Amino acid sequence: MAKETFKGIPVTILDAADQLDRRPRATHYGPQAVYELRRAGIMPEVLAEGFTPGKICWRKLDGTYLTGIDNAVLGDDPDRVACLPLGRLGQILLDHIARQPSAEVRWNHRVTGIGQDDDQAWVNVATATGEVTMQASYIVGCDGANSQIRRSLFGDWNFPGKTWDEQIVATNVYYDFHRFGYEDANFIIHPEHWHMASRITTDGMWRVSYGEEGGLTHEQLAERQPIKFQSMLPGNPSPDQYKLVNFSPYRVHQRLAEKMRVGRFLLAADAAHLCNPFGGLGLTGGIADVGGLYDCLYGIYTRRATPDILDLYDRVRREKYTEVIDELSSSNLRRMFTTDADSVLESGSDEFFSMCLKAEKDVELAKELAQGINVIKYDFTQHYLQAGKI
Repeated sequence: MAKETFKGIPVTILDAADQLDRRPRATHYGPQAVYELRRAGIMPEVLAEGFTPGKICWRKLDGTYLTGIDNAVLGDDPDRVACLPLGRLGQILLDHIARQPSAEVRWNHRVTGIGQDDDQAWVNVATATGEVTMQASYIVGCDGANSQIRRSLFGDWNFPGKTWDEQIVATNVYYDFHRFGYEDANFIIHPEHWHMASRITTDGMWRVSYGEEGGLTHEQLAERQPIKFQSMLPGNPSPDQYKLVNFSPYRVHQRLAEKMRVGRFLLAADAAHLCNPFGGLGLTGGIADVGGLYDCLYGIYTRRATPDILDLYDRVRREKYTEVIDELSSSNLRRMFTTDADSVLESGSDEFFSMCLKAEKDVELAKELAQGINVIKYDFTQHYLQAGKI
């Protein structure tokens, strides 16, 4: 992170694991996420290991191109979409945190309970040497979908929203999609074999995430994987024609916590809200949370803002999820398995597709679409007692 990122504020990060999570997870950072990563001073390293993807498009199962959004229209915009597997971003962040004298990471520290009063908040933590209690002025639960902080605040089963009937399988695979005319990111529309194929590394690894019927075991899903690839990927490859690196089935959810602030406890990212992965909005929205929360806490620490700014954080970030992230991500997922790919463009029944088609002949509209997710951005520093950017 940039030399002055922590501004001398003491920060302790607790992680229940003993190392970074290496499983296949999110990879794409929308403009708002890139803005926050650039503010943190790490985008040069992100781009050194990753890349800026080109066109995002939608196709029929036979590969027929339907429409798309071309990120190239943004030119050298510093906040255009970037791609790097989340595990690599985690390592970059960890390396920068290690150089911050006011920050530390404690592995194998699992939160088991919480408490707070008017002056401080605390967590009970299980460690290798026994249970300890740690306290701070504010505690941020950024501990994922199964957040112990959220469950301690609201109850184990209180996470309003829905779980999709459709099950997702995420894979990382080496296969030359570009040989078949595929763009860097492709959403394939089909009632059975809907999937996404997106390049995620500079050495040719792709993320293929596809839908499966619910109720299948991990073993059944693994057994079906070669058949699914042969049925849905261009060229109908057999297993000897690609290299499968990771295979990870999971359920997908659209959920939002009741509150993102309860006294001195805050929630951010997956601990606060979940959405399906088709579009990168979960990762981008989570990073936007963290950037906004940083500004709020920094304002409080420097007495430029009162603690009430955290109530604004709660309201604004929940609204951004409800009105933008949930709506867009749900629409795109439904589009993939319910849209009639043969007639949707002719009928004009999909407003988003109609806009994409117009944008192919209208550069300004194309730029607007490519930057559309910027609506989740919010500048909390405008509410400082002495207005001004950090």
